[in-house]
Amino acid sequence: MSVCEMGVMPEIAQAVEEMDWLLPTDIQAESIPLILGGGDVLMAAETGSGKTGAFSIPVIQIVYETLKDQMEGKKGKATIKTGGAAFLSSSAIGSDGLCCQSREVKEWHGCRATRGVTKGKYYYEVSCHDQGLCRVGWSTMQASLDLGTDKFGFGFGGTGKKSHNKQFDSYGEEFTMHDTIGCYLDIDKGQIKFSKNGKDLGLAFEFPPHIRNQALFAACVLKNAELKFNFGEEDFKFPPKDGYIGLCKAPDGNVVKSQHTGNAQVVQTQNLPNAPKALIVEPSRELAEQTLNNVKQFKKYIDNPKLRELLIIGGVAARDQLSVLEHGVDIVVGTPGRLDDLVSTGKLNLSQVRFLVLDEADGLLLQGYSDFINRIHSQIPQITSDGKRLQVIVCSATLHSFDVKKLSEKIMHFPTWVDLKGEDSVPETVHHVVVIVNPKTDKLWERLGKNHIRTDEVHAKDNTRPGANTPEMWSEAIKILKGEYTVRAIKEHKMDQAIIFCRTKIDCDNMEQYFIQQGGEGAVVALDTAENMRACRSTHMRKHGREMWQNTEGNYKGTFLTRKKYGDVCTEPF
Repeated sequence: MSVCEMGVMPEIAQAVEEMDWLLPTDIQAESIPLILGGGDVLMAAETGSGKTGAFSIPVIQIVYETLKDQMEGKKGKATIKTGGAAFLSSSAIGSDGLCCQSREVKEWHGCRATRGVTKGKYYYEVSCHDQGLCRVGWSTMQASLDLGTDKFGFGFGGTGKKSHNKQFDSYGEEFTMHDTIGCYLDIDKGQIKFSKNGKDLGLAFEFPPHIRNQALFAACVLKNAELKFNFGEEDFKFPPKDGYIGLCKAPDGNVVKSQHTGNAQVVQTQNLPNAPKALIVEPSRELAEQTLNNVKQFKKYIDNPKLRELLIIGGVAARDQLSVLEHGVDIVVGTPGRLDDLVSTGKLNLSQVRFLVLDEADGLLLQGYSDFINRIHSQIPQITSDGKRLQVIVCSATLHSFDVKKLSEKIMHFPTWVDLKGEDSVPETVHHVVVIVNPKTDKLWERLGKNHIRTDEVHAKDNTRPGANTPEMWSEAIKILKGEYTVRAIKEHKMDQAIIFCRTKIDCDNMEQYFIQQGGEGAVVALDTAENMRACRSTHMRKHGREMWQNTEGNYKGTFLTRKKYGDVCTEPF
């Protein structure tokens, strides 16, 4: 199957062909159609298998199609029609503020109006757009959003029950899709009643004295349902009688603004320059740079409109990034630190994000960014201005991590698992050997004097002289011995080739220099010291690295110094 056969637009397919990608990889063949189809995807595959392309290609295409529709004046539906299927991960409010929707099948999600009334007789209508469960009615500012479950809320549900303070009594009739419910409030008499399709169902509640002095707000609670409200700005289907007026026509003196804004996301209809359509989060700047380069390659032939991308990472002047944001951006690739700064200060607006991509999610969680992820996700609307849902894409080295599973359950909605890696296993051809480094039993580090590997100088100002017996002395001794043991292992086993992983780039540099001192000059291939190490995942860098590996000659042929992807690796595996 070619890329075009998966529904990818020709402009992207042309760019892919120029990258010598003749056929999609397994992860791409599985994931691209799923993402283009609108679902959440949780994917795992080996490093270098094309995961970046698997999410970049469909994200670029859908962002382009969204911008194209906006440019041509096409408008999406105000809400999503899903035939009653669970679809959204939480409740959402339409762009006009009059449509409430929840596609959660297990939990109730509530909404309350932002303006309440203190005196008079008022009425509003609610139209049911599907067959989900709901309750509508009135509540005070103190009430729970789960309408009718405390003493401050009064609800009428589709099962033909009225509810107040967790007491559910039979009332009126059942209602469902296409029915219109009228909600009446007479504050002066302390009475609430409802109607169904114009039929008066009679008195439902007489609220107690402690309620009469409080403002009452229109409210609802939903489970896999969608409701459309009419507060009187449009003609009512069933106009009220007996002096009731539309809620929006209440005199200013009788209106109270809510002090609680809640946590439902109201989507923005106006395009903002600093509001991207896609946000891709990477655990390191190297990965972020690599992903951005892929985005640039894939969008090479996309025009009218052109896509604008931005890299947001630390170590780069923030004013340069802010300048790009002010001129407009569609796709943002970044690392948590700088992203958090810009979001918290309002410089980066998340109100129009359509895609949230967490690349190497296990690495993000390992680095302690769980709170950041949840905070970012909570600020992104679950439904866009054109009625499309937020898509969450999670890439991980393994899907069998408890933390990754927990995260997916929290921020994703019925994700499709694409696991081409399985649980970690060690091939039979690989032999593990652990070398114990104990400076208390091996005093070699004392006898080396200054003829040892240069360390990271973390303890440069500490007392690390032999005999000091300080924690810093033992730490420095371990670092010296690890370098010495590495050289010994190579000599002992007469290694012609070796791949050595170090914890930091500084350690890579120091190890390289130590090998050169030992007589290995010209034989050390240190990609991390000369080029972007993560870029070796791309095709041309893998080819370049392989050629360097094959063509290098010397005592330590092809020694390849690189950096562990993330995490603290306190010992060096040989």
